[in-house]
Amino acid sequence: MVVKVILYVAAFILSFLIVLVLIPPFSRLAFKIDFVDKPRKDVERKLHRKPIPLTASYAIFIGFFITYLIIARDFSLQTGAIFLGGILLLVIGTIDDWYKTKGKDFPALPKLIVQLSAAILVYASGIVFTGFYNPFSGDYVVLPVILQFLLTILWIFGVTTVVNFSDGLDGLAGGLSLISATTLFIVALAMGQSNSAMMAIILVGVTAAYLRFNKPPAKVFMGDAGATFLGFVLAVIALDGAFKQATILSICIPILALGVPIFDNLFVVIKRFMQGKAIYQADASQAHYRLLRAGLNHKQVLMFLCLVSTCFGLSSIILLLVQI
Repeated sequence: MVVKVILYVAAFILSFLIVLVLIPPFSRLAFKIDFVDKPRKDVERKLHRKPIPLTASYAIFIGFFITYLIIARDFSLQTGAIFLGGILLLVIGTIDDWYKTKGKDFPALPKLIVQLSAAILVYASGIVFTGFYNPFSGDYVVLPVILQFLLTILWIFGVTTVVNFSDGLDGLAGGLSLISATTLFIVALAMGQSNSAMMAIILVGVTAAYLRFNKPPAKVFMGDAGATFLGFVLAVIALDGAFKQATILSICIPILALGVPIFDNLFVVIKRFMQGKAIYQADASQAHYRLLRAGLNHKQVLMFLCLVSTCFGLSSIILLLVQI
């Protein structure tokens, strides 16, 4: 037990320090190659007033995988699938971010294909939502393979997307990811799932370090590349942990842990669909934009949404305790 605690602390510290050290040089490189998010008065979603580097995603990616391989020493097929999936998201996200630096929009279809491909890689490696315990008989209900595939892909793709959609305010996507990762870490510990707990605490470390530079006013952004990667890893952690051999009730635990981005963006998607807009069409309909229009300032919106996310996280932990 003591050894595990030391490993978790070491993982947090190492991941935090790697990202903390890497972000400044990556930021300087961003200015040299003009890989920065420029303010645009004609776009309501562009809230910053000066160019911001878009390179934090690489520090986050490197910090996560270097720490995981050093501390967990897990060189399995599943780790390879998560790594390759992360690379795919990093590449397509970088292309998308590059287009944005030029004031252009990258087509949605290539992003959709790549995000689905990353999810399929994880499924193929064996990280799968297989079923749940019947609350009446106590038997484990194994879902048909096609349902396992569809639910697994839908979960990974969905969480990847909603975390990315939440990245519209300084500190928000990082803060929500930090709270969700902390919640999933506690859940994994309580369920005795050390691998998921390790991934979660590393994600806590990299997001905490990122927030040192991204808190209002932000000095660096992670762009689509970083936000999709965080969402992807959070989805995998939940699949590999909280969703394993779940009861009907405990299926709600990871959904609540990611409550703010999930419920907010479900509302946004339904609203866009009813208005006949493309689901991937970026606009200013997320909760943080609505709260800003209601009169709150940036820090108030950030604190409010993080507080709501914390309440969701505590609710998921209470649900877990009820299960135990």
